[in-house]
Amino acid sequence: MGSDSEAEKAQEKKKKVAALAPIARPLAGKKLSKKTLKLVRRASEHKCLRRGVKEVVKSIRRGNKGLCVIAGNISPIDVITHVPILCEESDIPYIYVHSKEDLATAGATKRPTCCVLVMTKPTKGELGKEEQEKLISEYNQVASDVTELASSFI
Repeated sequence: MGSDSEAEKAQEKKKKVAALAPIARPLAGKKLSKKTLKLVRRASEHKCLRRGVKEVVKSIRRGNKGLCVIAGNISPIDVITHVPILCEESDIPYIYVHSKEDLATAGATKRPTCCVLVMTKPTKGELGKEEQEKLISEYNQVASDVTELASSFI
């Protein structure tokens, strides 16, 4: 029985890899993906997150800075093809993660989410100084890892 569950997990992993979009570069590895989703979760708790393509595009066009996290298994891919271009024009680092379901879970929503924009300042109100510093340090660490990964792809 244990081998069945291992076989099912392997098959499910193959499906996830097969469902990835061909433009999903730079794709976060296991460790970076875990860090990124943890940052998304923390930003969601502090209301420093924009969810969905429409909100993310609106925030980028208004000049908000942050880290854009995009799901790699979006179908049809045309929904998000313009987001990386907007990010590059605005000098916003972006990274792809494996699944939209994981991104939604980290962002505290039930609906699968195409992309999120992690900002360091909340949309309304202020954070405590300690919480703000913690969020910014985690953000800077993930952003530097993403920038390093993106520069290796170019």
